[in-house]
Amino acid sequence: MGSEHVGQGGSIMKANGGRATILALGKAFPHQLVMQDFLVDGYFRDTNCDDPELKQKLARLCKTTTVKTRYVVMSDEILEKYPELTTEGTPTIKQRLHICNEAVTQMAIEASGACIKNWGRPISDITHLVYVSSSEARLPGGDIYLAKGLGLRPETQRVLLYFSGCSGGVAGLRVAKDIAENNPGSRVLLATSETTIIGYKPPSAHRPYDLVGVALFGDGAGAMLIGSDPDLISEKPLFELHTAIQEFLPDTEKTIDGRVTEEGISFKLGRELPQIIEDHIEGFCGRLMGVLGYDNKEYNKMFWAVHPGGPAILNRLEKRLDLFPEKLNASRRALTDYGNASSNTIVYVLEYMIEESKKIKKEQQEGDGEWGLILAFGPGITFEGILARNLAV
Repeated sequence: MGSEHVGQGGSIMKANGGRATILALGKAFPHQLVMQDFLVDGYFRDTNCDDPELKQKLARLCKTTTVKTRYVVMSDEILEKYPELTTEGTPTIKQRLHICNEAVTQMAIEASGACIKNWGRPISDITHLVYVSSSEARLPGGDIYLAKGLGLRPETQRVLLYFSGCSGGVAGLRVAKDIAENNPGSRVLLATSETTIIGYKPPSAHRPYDLVGVALFGDGAGAMLIGSDPDLISEKPLFELHTAIQEFLPDTEKTIDGRVTEEGISFKLGRELPQIIEDHIEGFCGRLMGVLGYDNKEYNKMFWAVHPGGPAILNRLEKRLDLFPEKLNASRRALTDYGNASSNTIVYVLEYMIEESKKIKKEQQEGDGEWGLILAFGPGITFEGILARNLAV
């Protein structure tokens, strides 16, 4: 059996029976909106730093990231309460976790609530919860606090994914797909939530990567509802998740390196990361495209929902695969509007993908894009990929 979805011109788009589908999306953000044009002066003022060379470097980075706006948990109130967060060498992990644990839970509740509202079915129909974050650490984990905050049934089955970094959103989607397809009738809530406070530090010439993070990363939460065999009376499938794969690249574990210290989490990102991704992207995507019988000359027949780790990664992927510029529009828009929000960002990319699909339908444009890839890259280096169908085209 298959669930039918009406496509462009009245054609019928079928979600194949038993295949997991994304049924709804949702997002949430903290209240502080940061305009990139004002970030440099604010950051150096808040951290009491007057180093002109570092300030000029951050100004250059802010322009190259292509980010224009971001949301952040950090606020004047937090800095007034915890001034030690801006002091070099001060043990602050306890304070950071106190702030982060509360913030990520609240954002996850709000994003999940928005997703459930968009889904349109009772919250009691949720059978499983997958929770993803690299911004908190506690026992029990954030999955319990999210389930409690939403009012999920105590028998809801939970999976917790910590410290998957930028690939966490697609990793969570892969896990949710497996759960949905192996538990007929199940409905899986996937929630991701991140904040940069866990790694917020004053600028230092000894930690140049910190400035990249300041210029690039944002906070927020995302949510998806996943299930197979959707009920078209009450559900509207958005994407069918056909095949999911994961691969790590041996001997690259130090390229994306994060360590928990007394001062929070310290990240180091190797300059070689974009090149490594470029060198391996064709082989990885070929494994997924081969399922359809596509070869490496048919990249532009696909849609591309890529986690925007940064403009260099998107640029190299576009060049290596010879993609039309518009193929990465959704990823570039998400980066511009929200920055790299780690595991959350793939939700924002998929929202923009749907928006663009609806625009194409409204304008009665012809084109490819029914099938595509959902991709993300994280610590390991780990590649996550899902072959998917856009049911909105």
